[in-house]
Amino acid sequence: MKRIVLLVLACLFSLTMVAQEKKSKNKKVEFKVAGNCGMCEKRIEKAAFSVKGVKNAEWHSDHGDIHLIIDETKCTANDVAKAIASVGHDTEFVKAEDAIYDKLHGCCLYERME
Repeated sequence: MKRIVLLVLACLFSLTMVAQEKKSKNKKVEFKVAGNCGMCEKRIEKAAFSVKGVKNAEWHSDHGDIHLIIDETKCTANDVAKAIASVGHDTEFVKAEDAIYDKLHGCCLYERME
């Protein structure tokens, strides 16, 4: 009887451990960010680094994506996308407001998708 109770408790404990989602302190994330030039790169990366929990941010103009290393206990990819959109750059998750986009330098006005 004692063995059965221990076996049942062990099974429940192991199921609980599996059900918990682990948040990584060094998760690699990448997503699309619209932009054109070096000024865009500086603006996008600065916005990404403004989010607490971003450890590394590199935007690649040739692919139009940002590569991040984030601490998931402090932020999410969506938090970073919102910060980038707030400086005028559309992301695959969040679109920048038209008024902010319109204030970008002429060379930074990328082609927007509808």
